[in-house]
Amino acid sequence: MSERTTRLWEALSDWSGYYFDVTECLERGRSRYQEYEVWVSPLFGRMFRLDGCAMTSEADECIYHENLVHVPGLAHAGPRSALVIGGGDGGSAEELFKYRTMQQVVLVELDEKVVELAHTYFHAVHRGALDDPRLELRVQDGLEYVRRVAPAEGRKFDLVVLDLTDPVGPAAALYQEEFFRACKALLAEGGALSLHVGAPDHQPERVRELLRRLRAVFAHVRPHLHYIPLYGANWTLACASDTLDPASLDAATVDARIAERGLRDLRYLDGETYRARLVMPRYLREIMQP
Repeated sequence: MSERTTRLWEALSDWSGYYFDVTECLERGRSRYQEYEVWVSPLFGRMFRLDGCAMTSEADECIYHENLVHVPGLAHAGPRSALVIGGGDGGSAEELFKYRTMQQVVLVELDEKVVELAHTYFHAVHRGALDDPRLELRVQDGLEYVRRVAPAEGRKFDLVVLDLTDPVGPAAALYQEEFFRACKALLAEGGALSLHVGAPDHQPERVRELLRRLRAVFAHVRPHLHYIPLYGANWTLACASDTLDPASLDAATVDARIAERGLRDLRYLDGETYRARLVMPRYLREIMQP
């Protein structure tokens, strides 16, 4: 590490963690809710952290956002509406707007500072999605929106995307079975919920418990595994639905739907990758199986 770099450490568990080196801090401070940092990394480009945890980067955001959105989106008949809880960097909204059928995305972000930072530093992540006229930005508590506001407004969504921080502290309430049930109530017929559930090699009990909670609510819960460099580990995402199962699609069907739906500029997903990431090694199946 040179004198001009700073080494940032991040824990994955009580017994493991990782680091990366950064060269410049563009902005840091504390909002009403959390500490934030924007760094420049030789490996990741501009990267964003909240409360000391890496959230997104220019270099590898596609791995997380493409899979969070398109694993359920491609299994769906043709999503027209979506709800994103969290996701103030705009990365999930940007992927949702790639669908020709998409008419509206409601983005509910608790911390307006996250959206401000995305506007200032992370156009490479949101690519203008935060200014798309189809986006309805709600700066408020996602728990309150899902439980009370959306039902009172009679909202229904084809996709609900939980683009959240880890399930600790204030975010823990958004990973409870009760919240998953409230999200399910907002799904239109044939809809699906998508979220991340953690690093199975470092957080096996967390992954197992979150999948158990999802299976208590939804008929089909399909985990999928991706190595995300910024997160320092294999990371599990999950698609949950009463009707959709991404594993029912073969590679040719996925490629055909990508073309038909106009999903341009995908850097990670194609038919083979879509299918492959649904296949778990034996030791992880023991963690993730019902």
